[in-house]
Amino acid sequence: MSAEKQSIMAELYENTLREINEGEIVKGEIVGITEKDVIVDIGFKSEGFIPLGEFRDIEELKEGNQVDVLIESTEDDAGRLILSYSKAQKLKGWQKIVDEVDEGSSVEGRVVKPVNGGYIVDMQGADAFLPRSLSAFKGVAPKDIIGNKYKFVVTKMNKQRRNIILSRREVVQKERDEIRAKLWDKIEKGQKRVGSVKGITDFGAFIDLGGIDGLLHITDMSWSRINHPSELVAVGDEIEVLILDFDKENSKVSLGLKQITANPWEGIENKYPVASKIQGKVVNLMPYGVFVEIDKGIEGLLHSSEISWQKKMVNPQEMFAIGDMIEVQIINIDRDTKRISLSLKQLEKNPWLEAEEKFPIDSKVEGKIRGFTDYGAFVELDGSIEGMIHVSDMSWTRKVNHPQEIFKKGQSVEIVVLAVDPDQRKITLGYKQLKDNPWSEIAEQYPVGKVLEAEVVMNSEFGVFVKLEEELEGLIYASEIDKTASDALKAGDKIQVKVIKVDVDQMKIGLSSKVSDDQAREVEQE
Repeated sequence: MSAEKQSIMAELYENTLREINEGEIVKGEIVGITEKDVIVDIGFKSEGFIPLGEFRDIEELKEGNQVDVLIESTEDDAGRLILSYSKAQKLKGWQKIVDEVDEGSSVEGRVVKPVNGGYIVDMQGADAFLPRSLSAFKGVAPKDIIGNKYKFVVTKMNKQRRNIILSRREVVQKERDEIRAKLWDKIEKGQKRVGSVKGITDFGAFIDLGGIDGLLHITDMSWSRINHPSELVAVGDEIEVLILDFDKENSKVSLGLKQITANPWEGIENKYPVASKIQGKVVNLMPYGVFVEIDKGIEGLLHSSEISWQKKMVNPQEMFAIGDMIEVQIINIDRDTKRISLSLKQLEKNPWLEAEEKFPIDSKVEGKIRGFTDYGAFVELDGSIEGMIHVSDMSWTRKVNHPQEIFKKGQSVEIVVLAVDPDQRKITLGYKQLKDNPWSEIAEQYPVGKVLEAEVVMNSEFGVFVKLEEELEGLIYASEIDKTASDALKAGDKIQVKVIKVDVDQMKIGLSSKVSDDQAREVEQE
């Protein structure tokens, strides 16, 4: 080719090239993609290179695509054309923002990355800052936020510095208000809705119905007895509830869970007639009785007085355990108050109907000491009947202060039946009656005027009790002993006493400490 022709071709080539300026945004065509760069032809004498990392949607890049790029340099040190895709997007986005957006405007953006104090949001190619306090992302992990698009409000904007601060809180609140308003228009009494358990308290659970919180009270959770809402629901559970009532002005909604199922108390009298026997499970133990579940949602009370025919009240917590299966009898049903009374003892024949025949008065019987009170000892006569020995019927001659001075728990004893009252379920027993009354002989042995030495047992406000012999005590009247002398006495001391009264009917011996010296010497000589 001649030199003239080469000159003409060069001139034609130069004329086809665009005139470009650094800082200008131009359109280009992707002509190649490498591992590091995207190669773009903008009609210049050389192709430009853009780092691959400037493109967010790399998978969508294809040769032939048209892209807007910023000319950063027409020729770098290596003689290459340097272009920027990201800067072109930011500049275009900012120019658009300047024209269309002001403080208070609603905008859309994609959360790009977390930074100190908040997040960077891509807004039409321009970066904006979203403070964490205004993000409404509380409790949400960053990995679930990055890359997602959201709506925001521009709270602050400096166009000269290209500085934008966003808020999502107002948008979220507005959306919630709109959802809540729509939900209030749709809510009706008797309506079933699915909600999420938001929180649990001792008195119930709060359910999020999708913008409105409702209260599911513990009494509306189950037809059965429950001690705490956590027995049925947990935070995060999705459950179906019934709208029982609502107050739009005060934003209150009452919910029911048990009302979704049929009321098991309907027709209860026909299903469980009085006097019928039924198996049930012990679900709760109280000092006064046992709660027994006889059907799903149906519980009855086995009162402690209906456990045994014994007059003495039993402790249910010592006899049963939660989960025990027991047979009981229905003795009363009150559907209005949802109460069922149960009995265990009614399953057995009433032993008190035969008590008078089985334990005739003055008969001697065997029994076992089962317990004590300050005034007596309880004796088990058979598996279901107890009698009591009063302290006054334990000894003919001894003043018994407590029955444990005479008996031990579990001790087998022979006693005499003194009285039987089937209506009151009471049998009076005697222990001293096994022996003859010795007081006629005692009166002869301790005539009035007799002086003897006795052992102090205890002081009292009305006198000093002394032991005259084993199992026989007398009382020195307070008026028959000097108070100073009385106060000085202690148990075990010896003292000279004189018999001044013997009451056979009351089984008492009255004494005096006023003994003459001659009488005292006579006792010492004896």
